[in-house]
Amino acid sequence: MSDDVAAVLDRAYREEWAKVLATLTRQVGGDLGLAEDAVQDAFVAAAADWPRVGVPRRPGAWLTTTARRRAIDRLRREQTRATHQPALEHLERARRSGQDDAVTADNASAVTDDRLRLIFTCCHPALAMEARLPLTLRSLCGLEVDELARAFLTTEAAMYQRLARAKRKIVAAGIPYRVPPDDQLLDRLAGVLRVVYLIFNEGHSATGGEDLVRAGLCDEALRLARLLAELMPDDAETLGLLALLLLTDARRDARIDAAGDAVALDDQDRARWDRAQIDEGAAVLQRALRLARPGACQVQAAIAAVHAEAPTSAATDWPQIAALYATLEQLDPSPVVTVNRAVAVGRTEGASAGLALLGPLVVDERLVRYQPLHAARAELLREAGDLDGACAAYRRAIELTANARARAALVRRAGPLAPA
Repeated sequence: MSDDVAAVLDRAYREEWAKVLATLTRQVGGDLGLAEDAVQDAFVAAAADWPRVGVPRRPGAWLTTTARRRAIDRLRREQTRATHQPALEHLERARRSGQDDAVTADNASAVTDDRLRLIFTCCHPALAMEARLPLTLRSLCGLEVDELARAFLTTEAAMYQRLARAKRKIVAAGIPYRVPPDDQLLDRLAGVLRVVYLIFNEGHSATGGEDLVRAGLCDEALRLARLLAELMPDDAETLGLLALLLLTDARRDARIDAAGDAVALDDQDRARWDRAQIDEGAAVLQRALRLARPGACQVQAAIAAVHAEAPTSAATDWPQIAALYATLEQLDPSPVVTVNRAVAVGRTEGASAGLALLGPLVVDERLVRYQPLHAARAELLREAGDLDGACAAYRRAIELTANARARAALVRRAGPLAPA
């Protein structure tokens, strides 16, 4: 396979996987396992065919058609064909007509976007939250199991089992691939918001690969957040999520230099921040706050707004940020929040105060592979003058960093303390 074809295939995997999977999952009646297998078959076929016959003009359409055919083949081979007869008939109609039957009888819900439908499926109350999030990230982001295991602080074997159980439950419980009636949307909204946030977070700071930012995921998360805000214009947390993504994404261009390397927040050229996007995010946040129903997304958006309002790094209101993180820790306690609060407290009260907050996390065995903890601790130890401790923490953070750009930034930050 030539390098050019390999690059196109890799880009198609990153950009088209979720679109094809969402469409096919709807067409096969919600059998996520079948759809995922068929889409994987389509990419295997592309790897074999494209180097020989050339890359199609519309890779996404080629993959969708091929995945549909592979799903039909799989269904025809099933001994329990009667069980899958409706899905098979639907797929064969789509194949014969050459059309994507996007509007079907069960599409009465206000939510018609395929990806959003898939998120609502994965966020079904019958699935435990610990299964909903990785399943959706696997389906929509194409994250590999090892990346999911690192993100959720577990082993690859445990993550495989978690994903397999979730897929089996979707099929066994007959969880339908459709959005619930409009009056039941709120029951799933919290999970949906969390998923969209995690999609954006993976785009904003990619877990692996060579690029620090996966712009396609950032853009997709923003698109989904806008759709949700249109769907739920009076829900404060939905508006809070949109504000958070707008305010955070406004810094995208300044986070990477001309070579693609990471630029720390303190060193960013704030003239490159998207002021129109910041103004929009601030306005959406004000709409959310006026509803007087506080939540975690709104607090995170407020933190992003404080950063956005500071004309220089030195002018950042760190005491306010530390106070907001303390509020967030009460609303949504997690190691992520505590680590960020420790950094803010370190900026406000000194490195020792920040390190004190990290103390309980350092001895927690569940967090031994949690990279942000070690990276934050390395910075605070360095500021406190404990160079040996900083050296060890930097080395651990570097070991746990799969993204090449992020790892290089840590190596540069560590300097002579922790050589690569």
